[in-house]
Amino acid sequence: MAFFSAPNVRLAGISACVPVNILEDSKYPGFSEDEADKFISSTGVERRRIADSNTTTSDLCFKAAERLIDDLKWKKDEIDCLIFVTQTPDYILPATSCLLQKRLGLKEEVFALDISLGCSGWIYGLQVLSSLLANGQLRKGLLLVGDTALKPCSPDDKSTYPLFGDAGTATAVEFNENTEGIRFHFAVDGAGYESIIIYDGGFRNQVNVDSFKMVEVEPGIKRNKLQTVLDGMNVFSFGISKAPESIKLLFEKFEINLNEIDYFVFHQANLFMNEMIRKKLKIPQEKVPYSLKNFGNTSSATIPLTMVTELKERLRKEKARIIACGFGVGLSWGSVYFKTNKITVCDLVEY
Repeated sequence: MAFFSAPNVRLAGISACVPVNILEDSKYPGFSEDEADKFISSTGVERRRIADSNTTTSDLCFKAAERLIDDLKWKKDEIDCLIFVTQTPDYILPATSCLLQKRLGLKEEVFALDISLGCSGWIYGLQVLSSLLANGQLRKGLLLVGDTALKPCSPDDKSTYPLFGDAGTATAVEFNENTEGIRFHFAVDGAGYESIIIYDGGFRNQVNVDSFKMVEVEPGIKRNKLQTVLDGMNVFSFGISKAPESIKLLFEKFEINLNEIDYFVFHQANLFMNEMIRKKLKIPQEKVPYSLKNFGNTSSATIPLTMVTELKERLRKEKARIIACGFGVGLSWGSVYFKTNKITVCDLVEY
């Protein structure tokens, strides 16, 4: 089993940035009025934020990071590591974390790393950063996580375009010997890789003339091979089985009492799926916050974005025990348990 415990680390703060531009699903041209109502009811998504053509994920994460550093009053030369998690990087190469080191004005002697993951990305990135800090040789780190998920979606694909949104986040983690640390569970099943995929544009299937050909897969779904494919039924079956299983395994391994958890922050896949997971675990509704209504599925950014938009006041003023679970593209999934104590939570940044 892929369990991990990171002692001596604490989550110090969190921020999120979204584009100013809003898309209303009630006005999506691919829906009739009845279709829009049914989509909004089942997914919980009423509107999303969309980045313009000149704005990348790193731009959103940069804005979130600058705000968080300022609010924490951290000195930039004290930041020892920078992890950037996305599946929409600036370039194929170089790694975007290198660009963010320069742009943020961090010292050269910083550990910088890109991680290519989607829906589970915040959980995996938090584990990597926590493991780097756990022995105290590195003291402070930034986890920048997000996606401009709409860029590779076809506007003519009603299975993806009305669901996804764009966002970037920053999470600050620091070494602290007076904390019990952070605990994780991870898993992956690459057999399901085609459930969420962009077929062309990498080095397995390089860009060619046929990559740009628009194909009508079925009525209301038209896309090319450079755009996101989402097999909704496979992802649904995967999510409602693996997410609750991961959380249960985390409870059992680390002897966590479910009733003592204040909040369960799930990847914001869609409302129907997430409610199935909540009911399987018999979690009260008030313990499961959602940001789907106003931001949709923002891929790797959903967990920290939900904490910023839905839990800000509680996290600023009180202690909290939190379980977070991410699941999706890969297929990969993971869960994390951590405590917070009056952490810095920035107001939502719009860019």
